Amino acid sequence: MVPVPGMAMIRPRTLFLLAVCCLLTALAWPQAPSGGQEFLYTISTSQPWTDTSLDLQSGDFVQITASRTGSSECDPRGVSGAVHGNGLPLASAPVGALIGRLHAHGASPFLIGSGTELRIEEPSHLFLGVNAAGDSPCAGNFAVTVHRVAGSSSNSEAGSSSRGDQLKSQLSTAAEIFMQGQFGADKAASGASGGSGGEHSEGTGSAGSGSEEATAPVLKLSEAALDPALRKDIDGLPRRVNDQLQNLGDMVNFVIVGSQKSVLAALDSANWHAADTTKKRAVLGAVLDTYEDKDYLQMPMSTLYLFGRAQDFGYEMAEPIAMVASRHHFRLWKAPFTLNGQEVWVGAGTHDIGFSKDKRNGSVTHKIDPLVDGERDNIGGSLQKAGKVESLTYYLPPYPVRGAKNATGDGYQSDGRVLVIILR
Repeated sequence: MVPVPGMAMIRPRTLFLLAVCCLLTALAWPQAPSGGQEFLYTISTSQPWTDTSLDLQSGDFVQITASRTGSSECDPRGVSGAVHGNGLPLASAPVGALIGRLHAHGASPFLIGSGTELRIEEPSHLFLGVNAAGDSPCAGNFAVTVHRVAGSSSNSEAGSSSRGDQLKSQLSTAAEIFMQGQFGADKAASGASGGSGGEHSEGTGSAGSGSEEATAPVLKLSEAALDPALRKDIDGLPRRVNDQLQNLGDMVNFVIVGSQKSVLAALDSANWHAADTTKKRAVLGAVLDTYEDKDYLQMPMSTLYLFGRAQDFGYEMAEPIAMVASRHHFRLWKAPFTLNGQEVWVGAGTHDIGFSKDKRNGSVTHKIDPLVDGERDNIGGSLQKAGKVESLTYYLPPYPVRGAKNATGDGYQSDGRVLVIILR
């Protein structure tokens, strides 16, 4: 065997992720594309283009809608009063507006704004971006919904694409990003961003702006005051979780009130998937699901700690296979207090957007979107859309987390608020 430079640094978690890529590539069986699919994305205005990992075929009908998230300063329709400048990707569109293109390079961008509809004329791949030259004119994110209906021509020779081809394309992107993260290639890992669901609505912007008006397009917030006892209990929560070495990491950014049964049922209705708890189970699950023509959506999740114990549950949401590189996910711990006899669950959510070096040991790990408020809002929004929410309320505790680093060394920013989700 010819040695590969850096191979000695590959740890079991790294080998597992690479094995899943190879395994699913080998086992991708053809299947006709289906229609009526909906995909949710969080588009950061801090990067020019985001790969949605969504392949489109001739004859497909695509409807795209967008809104701003959390305390985002940005509006998908563009920045009011901004002067059109030279070098914009789409000179005819407002500065800061949401735009799209249907190929990686050389394709003309088109305006999306708050919404648009497309009829796909040839096999394409969707990218979403921000109409800016250089730095974005505002800080924040867009919550984007893409509804795809497969066209009648998608079964034709020109427009057909087997499930195996689609999965291999996704895996190729994931594997490329994976190897860049492991061996330090020059290309950015932005190609893995995007994924259905969600991880995920990543909305912060300037920390502490806390505008409910900016949140309104995504979350329907309760006007009732938060229960004083619950506010006091949230004030006493740890602000961040930690790893097994006591390194502080992700921030506590949401709370769910409801019984364990109702919480798990609500997450299932909102299309969240419980993470596999062991690598062995994950590999077996990938094999079985692929042979049964299912999509594997349960990548393992590392263990983090709160209240001195590991998470009670881990949940994730992503497009099939793209989860290897990109996913919305969170961890839940049962709180040591209740609200009027109801169980309370404390969560920490982030959006994986690719791979990077673990600052602790140099191995490869998932890289998170630094604007973590969006995953908080994505979680609440997904439950609200599923009809499982009684109320959503933002609460700013004392000594809020505005900026920090996770346990692997990646920095993140927040407005510091906790989203309180009370289930029906």
